[in-house]
Amino acid sequence: MRASERPTIAELRAVAQPDRVVRRVSGEHWAGKLYQRHLSIHLTRLLIPTRVTPDGLTWLMLAIGVGAAVLLTVPRLWTAVLVLLLIQIQGIVDCMDGELARWRGITGATGIYVDRLGHYVTDAGLAVAVGVHADGGLAHPGRWTMLSLAAGCLVLLTKAETDLVHAARAQSGRPPVPDVAEVAAPRASGLRRLRRFARTLPFNRALLAMELTGLAVIAAAIDTARNDLTATRILDGTLLAIAGLVVVGHLLAVVSSDRLR
Repeated sequence: MRASERPTIAELRAVAQPDRVVRRVSGEHWAGKLYQRHLSIHLTRLLIPTRVTPDGLTWLMLAIGVGAAVLLTVPRLWTAVLVLLLIQIQGIVDCMDGELARWRGITGATGIYVDRLGHYVTDAGLAVAVGVHADGGLAHPGRWTMLSLAAGCLVLLTKAETDLVHAARAQSGRPPVPDVAEVAAPRASGLRRLRRFARTLPFNRALLAMELTGLAVIAAAIDTARNDLTATRILDGTLLAIAGLVVVGHLLAVVSSDRLR
């Protein structure tokens, strides 16, 4: 079958959603497994005969993230709800770019690079936007904005900790690290127990776009009911505390596991 022909869903899923992708431990979000992959495969099928490129979808994903972060700075409930919807769309587009690339057999470094950049900009940008929102918008920067800038930097640092694993392995001549639980598990028993606890109460997910925007909607709804910004300010401070814990915990998890061996 030519890459431009429209396959059946089963044929497309076999190529575009292989187990090595959908069963990744850390590379596949729960929303992707639960519903986004079920929606994206149908949309990807519609795009196959078109001139839309995987890289074009990846750039769209990045643009949606930037737009969502800017919109979240506006201290209104409707903006928070719209941002939540935008992030849902971004997640589906994020599935589609890889699916289209795998079907056409044109997966390349540019798409991977822009995809990573899109996630970094979105997650860090949303964290910063919460603080701007808590200060009353872009026209009123203050201490909550400063706290969120610190949280955004820590979010980027957690991303760097992950990518530096790949960089360190490549520079030392080692193959890419498998995305499986056995490799990621800490060797020390105490850290393994902490890791299990973190999985039971995954507070670190508050730093991811999908969960963060849900929390932002809840905070904005409370603020609307109270006619102030207290809930969003509490969320801002909480995100900073979580980001600090995640940076330290992730560093310990990396150096105590087999990811660098």
